[in-house]
Amino acid sequence: MTEIVVVLAIITVIAVIWLIVEKYKYRKIYYKINQIMDDILEQRKIEISDLEEGELSAFAGKAKRIQEKIELEVDSAKTEKDQIKSLISNLSHQLKTPLSNVMMYRELLEEELPKEQRGRFLRKMQVQLNKIEWILQWLFKMVRLEQGAIQFEIEPQGIRDTILGEVNTVYEKAEQKQILIVTDSFKDTLLYHNRKWTMEVLNNILENAVKYSKEQTQIKIEVYPLELFTEIRITDQGIGIKKAEQTEIFKRFYRSKEVEQKEGSGIGLYLCRLILEQENGYLTVASEYGKGSSFSVFLQNCQKLEESL
Repeated sequence: MTEIVVVLAIITVIAVIWLIVEKYKYRKIYYKINQIMDDILEQRKIEISDLEEGELSAFAGKAKRIQEKIELEVDSAKTEKDQIKSLISNLSHQLKTPLSNVMMYRELLEEELPKEQRGRFLRKMQVQLNKIEWILQWLFKMVRLEQGAIQFEIEPQGIRDTILGEVNTVYEKAEQKQILIVTDSFKDTLLYHNRKWTMEVLNNILENAVKYSKEQTQIKIEVYPLELFTEIRITDQGIGIKKAEQTEIFKRFYRSKEVEQKEGSGIGLYLCRLILEQENGYLTVASEYGKGSSFSVFLQNCQKLEESL
């Protein structure tokens, strides 16, 4: 009888010890989980290196991944907020001058002026209104391309008509500065692109070449077929771009201090990049400051080109 009592006592002691240990273990687990939750809420780094392998360690690992995802979302939201602030700030800056000019011309036109002078002010006002419209159109395109709201089809098309069509649009501006546009002879090639949007890209590059080149210089257009892409190279004899700025010029609203006195918005090359990304192409620049620049548009080759031609 005594032996049975002793055994029962031992079992009871073991059970009590087990319950105490289990209670302590779960209390420890509760404490650790509570600490992990506090770390997430207080944006502190979750430390899991001191945890033993098991369910708690697995939970901490998942909590850490959740924390990292939340941090990424917060950073993304902050970046987007900063981009919106930058967009509003730059939009205000871009529109400030033409709007001020329009208001000034409007005030002048309210006065009694000779017919010839009124006509001159009206023409100047129209130029400023056209500039405002141009800026808004490019901003609208840029924002919609960034958001993926503009989707356009790309298809195999001959690049010759795309290039020559755009040369014709800038020919008059080049002629006014006695700038010669030379197009090296090349075989027409089928490239994946959207003619309308690719012409926007070429237009921006060619207009910049005319704008930043001196009179009686030359702009050269060359086409080089490569293995996967075809390069359309546009070389001018303009002011060139400093090496430190050659990656910056493709950023939204970037304008070099060298060209602050010339009209421009800092949108064009950024928009070119967005367009070419949708065409699975890309844009590069090579330039020597004071001697000119070469912008190269790369468009994807089509398969079986010779058969198609």
